[in-house]
Amino acid sequence: MADENSLGIRLKRYAQVTSAVGGVTARFLGERYLGMNVDRPVHAADLKALLGGLKGPVMKIAQFLSTIPGALPPDYAAELLHLQTQAPPMGSGFVRRRMAGELGPNWRDRFSAFDESPVAAASLGQVHRARTLEGTEIACKLQYPDMAGVIEADLSQLKWALGIYERFSQALQTEAVQEEITTLLREELDYINEAQNLRIYAAIFQDEPRIHVPTVEPELSTKRLLTMSWCPGVSLLQLDQKPQEQRDEIGALLFNAWYKPLYQHGVLHGDPHPGNYTYREDGGLNLLDFGCVRIFPPSFIQGVIELYRALQLNDQARAVYAYEIWGFQNLNASIIEIITQWAKLLYEPLLDDRKRPIQEAHTGPKGWEVAAQIHAELHRAGGIRPPREFVFMDRAAVGIGSVLMRLQAQANWHQLFESLIESFSVIKVANEQKAIKFVVK
Repeated sequence: MADENSLGIRLKRYAQVTSAVGGVTARFLGERYLGMNVDRPVHAADLKALLGGLKGPVMKIAQFLSTIPGALPPDYAAELLHLQTQAPPMGSGFVRRRMAGELGPNWRDRFSAFDESPVAAASLGQVHRARTLEGTEIACKLQYPDMAGVIEADLSQLKWALGIYERFSQALQTEAVQEEITTLLREELDYINEAQNLRIYAAIFQDEPRIHVPTVEPELSTKRLLTMSWCPGVSLLQLDQKPQEQRDEIGALLFNAWYKPLYQHGVLHGDPHPGNYTYREDGGLNLLDFGCVRIFPPSFIQGVIELYRALQLNDQARAVYAYEIWGFQNLNASIIEIITQWAKLLYEPLLDDRKRPIQEAHTGPKGWEVAAQIHAELHRAGGIRPPREFVFMDRAAVGIGSVLMRLQAQANWHQLFESLIESFSVIKVANEQKAIKFVVK
């Protein structure tokens, strides 16, 4: 049963999403130009609930926009940054039809047990617990119907929303933002691609017993059904009452799980939020959901480290070199000064050689105030067009920082980071990438 990217599906989705996006836009315009009083916190919460109920990529788009200072008012950004799906799950009838479409009419004969009620919901699909014929517990991630049409409709809405943003602000030219989100969302539809990403991460962490990646069951997987080993654990959101020492240990483990692939292999998980990690009884960490992964050229990773060293040494020439490696163009003194302020905001926890929370001086409203000021200065200076790689990297860095903040973990992030990059070289990362590609073939 193939999904159809039909006109009817797209028109229905346009109507659903336009009511959400159009509502916030109308209130934003009314407040700015007509002097209307808008109860932003209430409307932001309503918008979050509405978007969460729609399923699909519009949730990821909203999360992404919430990381761009000035793209949304602060109240909306704060709500949407932690947007989780609240949509009702597919009913048993839908599930049976979807499974038959992926594995054939006798699909049940391929499992010793299959729970038609989902245990978790994601933006593009839901997860069902099952057992193989041999009795092994597995997780079946089943894509919602009609997602191809839904994605194309949501991408059209994204173009419209970013166009409105550019009319109000020239701080960021959003072409690269749109290109990157478009590529990522289309990739996330392909669970065969996600299975490949799982194998890559399994190869990276094969010698680290505390970090667990699900094992793919290829004979029970398709482009829209991903079946993998069951990884028992509890959500990181349930750990807020754990002792500080334990949360610190989990935070350091999570930091390593996210940064090691990037700085030693050039691989980045671009969708870090609490739902993508669970904590095991044995003290280990499960990594989940690998639809959003990027492999960067080793030179790009070199640029990230060069900027870190430049900020350490207050070396502006080295910072400019890093920006050029990343692909920033038409830099002038004013733009360089402004984006260096943004870099300092992001790198600050890594530059501070002491045990501390991941964010300290710039948490909450203060952090947004600083970021919004930088955004306003970029607007006055004529704006920039960020490279696609930077768009992905920036969004992911904000995301992992948010997870560590929710965990309230403390560590010497500087020393953890230094231990990961101390042996970095472009040649070494290039060789690691070749080795990973060989392993997962």
